[in-house]
Amino acid sequence: MSTDDDYSDSKQGPESVAAVLKVFAILNALGEKGDIGISELSVRLAMPKATVYRFLQTMKTLGYVRQEPDSERYGLTLRMFELGARSLAHPDLVELAKHPMQLLADLTGETVHLGTLIDSEIIYVHKVDSKHMLGMYSRIGRRAPIHCTAIGKVLMAWEHPARRDRILDGASFTKFRDNTITDRQAFLAELERTRAQGYGEDREEFDDHIRCLAVPIFDRLGLPVAGMSVSFPSFRFAAANIPEVLAELTRASREISERLGCQQHPLKSAA
Repeated sequence: MSTDDDYSDSKQGPESVAAVLKVFAILNALGEKGDIGISELSVRLAMPKATVYRFLQTMKTLGYVRQEPDSERYGLTLRMFELGARSLAHPDLVELAKHPMQLLADLTGETVHLGTLIDSEIIYVHKVDSKHMLGMYSRIGRRAPIHCTAIGKVLMAWEHPARRDRILDGASFTKFRDNTITDRQAFLAELERTRAQGYGEDREEFDDHIRCLAVPIFDRLGLPVAGMSVSFPSFRFAAANIPEVLAELTRASREISERLGCQQHPLKSAA
């Protein structure tokens, strides 16, 4: 299935890979040594000073590196700690989801995705492929917009209103397909509908000829931490099968949520 250039895989050349390796080498060195100067970093990493300086300035601008006043010594900021803390908040999410997702894929025969929020987009953190030759193209680590994906809709529908507003402030309601919702008010109405019915839908709004159904996964505080979806090529999508698919999705969500500590699952019990 085709997708748009903005969200498709880009061809990464050797220069891009080398740049990523250099960035992480610098971050690791800063993490090991604390405050360190450009000259020492240059020797330690066998990189030219100009290269080290350029990367440090970029990371400083992004807020991940700080520079001591009146010196050339650099260190990591608390933003790096914050980034790591986000991963530690639900360290077992993917592991806990693997078995229920595999069962769901076995039952439906279709692609199953697990996605979480990153900035104003979702990112796929796990998937189980369809058993069919023709399915939805995707990959772990791929980003997708919140306004035209079923996972994005369930994450926003059960989000705290104030945080949801901040997230939507950074969202771009880009039109990808004829069915894409491109207006914030219309999207908010869609979120109300999503919450009322207990699941989210993607009606060929992002990828050509792809329909998706999704439900949220909740943590011990009853907050949505992920969304799980089943994706169908439109020619295999049958309205008559929706209740059965939703029942299995809800069961899987309940199992994962309970193992994350959620005691009061907000969704109605699966039939």
